[in-house]
Amino acid sequence: MPELPEVEVVRRGLQRWVSGRTIAEVEVLHPRAVRRHPAGVGDFAARLKGHSVGIARRRGKYLWLPLADTDTSILGHLGMSGQLLVQPEDAADEKHLRIRIRFDDRLGTELRFVDQRTFGGLSLHDNTPEGLPDAIAHIARDPLDPAFDDAAFHAALRLRRTTVKRALLDQSLISGVGNIYADEALWRARLHYERPTATLTRPRSTELLGHVRDVMNAALAVGGTSFDSLYVNVNGESGYFDRSLDAYGREDEPCRRCGTPMRRRPWMNRSSYFCPRCQRAPRLRTAS
Repeated sequence: MPELPEVEVVRRGLQRWVSGRTIAEVEVLHPRAVRRHPAGVGDFAARLKGHSVGIARRRGKYLWLPLADTDTSILGHLGMSGQLLVQPEDAADEKHLRIRIRFDDRLGTELRFVDQRTFGGLSLHDNTPEGLPDAIAHIARDPLDPAFDDAAFHAALRLRRTTVKRALLDQSLISGVGNIYADEALWRARLHYERPTATLTRPRSTELLGHVRDVMNAALAVGGTSFDSLYVNVNGESGYFDRSLDAYGREDEPCRRCGTPMRRRPWMNRSSYFCPRCQRAPRLRTAS
């Protein structure tokens, strides 16, 4: 599933090519693509028509397009394979095209939502006073947000009875981090994914946050991480941060720091990749 860097790349593309344009027509080609809009296909299409698109925004893995003259926003979730593409109006339809949004100008392009697995979708939501779609009001700020509170993050880590990777993937604590970038940041910080959060000192949690930000900024610089053709930006181009990954997907390859073969372990229906030498497992406490 796309994480913060991939979603931010898409947001920037939407800001460049879609924000400021007025919607002329919406065509929903598969009802599942708007299943998160309870009022249904017809209501979704009718309520978008004639409205101008505001500044594209993102929090964590979610992005949205405010309707500039309303208190509502189009919320987008890419799921496992969703793509928001800006295409020429006369371009052939993609095989898995789900939603088409046309504009009332003469730029000759339209916005398309393409989704092979139909886990993602678009929906219309009321905005909170903070300007977020109400469906994601519970999502925490992400580490690239200037208003992210480092001190509050550390305090929450110390209070929670959990492990560090579970905390990084908790979107109510810190948003935008998924399995790939969690493994990358933990490798950089030399922390095992099962390290209890209560054992992290303030300097260690600060260091970890720094690595989270560094790896995400590095991924952003090259368009994010693409392992297949499913994640692309609005122009259909793949990112290539996968070439720079230090941990994720490198089972049995030498650690780039110490040369020890990297390991993979099943973890919460996913996998965790780590160096057994640089990221030593926490010692289990024995009963007294």
